[in-house]
Amino acid sequence: MGFFNDGVWTEDTPANRFERGRFMRTPSVYRHWITTDGSPGPSGDGGFPAVPGRYHLYVSHSCPWAYRTTLFRKLKQLESAISITIAAPHYGERSWRFSDEPGCIPDTVNGAKELTEVYLIANPRYSGRVTVPTLWDKERRTIVSNESSEIIRMLNSAFDRYTDNRTDYYPQALRAEIDQVNELVYATVNNGVYRAGFAVAQDAYEEACRALFNTLDKLEDRLSRQRWLVGAQITEADWRLFSTLIRFDAVYHYHFKCNLKRIVDYPNLSNYVRDLYQQPGVAETVNMDHIKRHYYGSQRQVNPTGVVPLGPVGAAVDFDAPHDRGRFSR
Repeated sequence: MGFFNDGVWTEDTPANRFERGRFMRTPSVYRHWITTDGSPGPSGDGGFPAVPGRYHLYVSHSCPWAYRTTLFRKLKQLESAISITIAAPHYGERSWRFSDEPGCIPDTVNGAKELTEVYLIANPRYSGRVTVPTLWDKERRTIVSNESSEIIRMLNSAFDRYTDNRTDYYPQALRAEIDQVNELVYATVNNGVYRAGFAVAQDAYEEACRALFNTLDKLEDRLSRQRWLVGAQITEADWRLFSTLIRFDAVYHYHFKCNLKRIVDYPNLSNYVRDLYQQPGVAETVNMDHIKRHYYGSQRQVNPTGVVPLGPVGAAVDFDAPHDRGRFSR
């Protein structure tokens, strides 16, 4: 994958992505906000009111960052309010590719074949990476946001007048603790698996891998005492962690060498994942075929052959198996 520099496509070099062998994630460029009435959001700009039918999501089943937004669109029952394009599991020539193959939805808004085209429609002189999720404004024909953590906050509350599901996954009383948990989980788990998997130096890999499993051990202990990460309800913190854990045993354990343990080896974490997976509507948002085909088949810098493994099988992927998390409800 590469990036745009003033509208010109530039191929990646190690200097663009690594520092002393450590993978460096590039910050998102588009950080606008949809608000209930279009008033300024946290970024200070306005003009993006929550209007059903106005916005479109570009996502991928395989990408955990994009998956967050697909999941929140489903949880908040916003399918009729926000349209969607789902990319193919394998990259195109430059970026995420759109097709009508199984599990995909073509770009019916801009008619693009790759996501790079959408970014150049928004700004012919765009500088930055081309990433999913991308939240598109059909009216202004521009990108609202390509920052997943902020998109899910918008979906959580901005469109509440247009949905029958007004569950608040970021309640005011729990925000400080949710933010604290998110900060740890993002650095060591969500992004930590990438820091381990994309590392090109032994010490960089070991540093990321040890931090990852140190946090998983802490989360295992935390979940031995409570059903959810924060408070007595499912919050944004749970769904952000779930997006990584649901992929862990099938992809990160093998492909990214995060192999000190599997999630199935953690009694509380594995039951917790099944609990979340079995929440209404969640199972239909998980496409394990796309997940495996993308990671093993497209990330040739990690898996040069592109061969996709048949496994794992059994408990590692049986998310429909009974869980024991109900014991905290008694």
